[in-house]
Amino acid sequence: MSARPFLADALERKGRWLSYRWLILRRLSQLLVLAGFLAGPCCGVWILEGNLASSLLLGQVPLADPFTFIQSLAAGHSPAPQAMLGAALVAGGYLLVGGRLFCAWACPINPVTDLAGWLRRRLGIKSGFMPSRHFRLALLPACLLAAWLTGSLAWEYVNPVTGLMRGLVFGLGWTGGLVGAIFLFDLFVVQRGWCGHVCPMGAFYGLLGKTALLRVSAPRRRACTDCMDCFTACPEPQVIRPALKGKGTPLILDSNCTTCGRCVDVCGEKVFRLTHRFDRKLDEAGPPAHPPS
Repeated sequence: MSARPFLADALERKGRWLSYRWLILRRLSQLLVLAGFLAGPCCGVWILEGNLASSLLLGQVPLADPFTFIQSLAAGHSPAPQAMLGAALVAGGYLLVGGRLFCAWACPINPVTDLAGWLRRRLGIKSGFMPSRHFRLALLPACLLAAWLTGSLAWEYVNPVTGLMRGLVFGLGWTGGLVGAIFLFDLFVVQRGWCGHVCPMGAFYGLLGKTALLRVSAPRRRACTDCMDCFTACPEPQVIRPALKGKGTPLILDSNCTTCGRCVDVCGEKVFRLTHRFDRKLDEAGPPAHPPS
């Protein structure tokens, strides 16, 4: 029995829109964030002033990356009240909806790594090198230590996330080379390497996501045909198995879930759905689906 091509079941059973819906919405979200920052310099309409590290929404509401804010404290800087408020607003929002939501819905590096993943799959590139996912967690204290030792936001000098956003406004410069290196790293060296194994910002936002209300659930897990499309599409595939194959809650509670919705898109059996953390319902009404032919 030969395996069907990736996404074939979803396209056949749900159609193109439902097979790409959350991916399309994520791209629109990322473009809106980018447009918010570029509208001022390009059109004189100041929606978001600044960058992803620190910005002002509509000239009134301060927003600040809490990871950058913590680095500032470690460097010995005295934060302004506006920066404290901005960091509190952003941290509170991600504590509520999910920290890794930033990675899937706002981060400008995400389309780069998604493109590398798509091309890697199309070219059939495989590699045996798989660093520990704990490496990115180890980089968190390392970034804070570097800030303390140098008295500066040391990580921000090389952070491709905030660097790419600044580069799109003022010119890429060396940041373009760094983004290109991340693309090649994900393409040839490690599958989902940057976001899944290296990025300390992703690790930090994952810590913020432990209490998030927004969750992905697998209420129709009995209908799973083991086609593995969800594992192929998911940027953090290790988060799926406990909900899909376990006997407990169908909710994906791992804080590393980016809530990208891609598992919802690619599943032809409609096993997954976006919901909230208090939704423990299982749909046991229908019989298990037939294995794919």
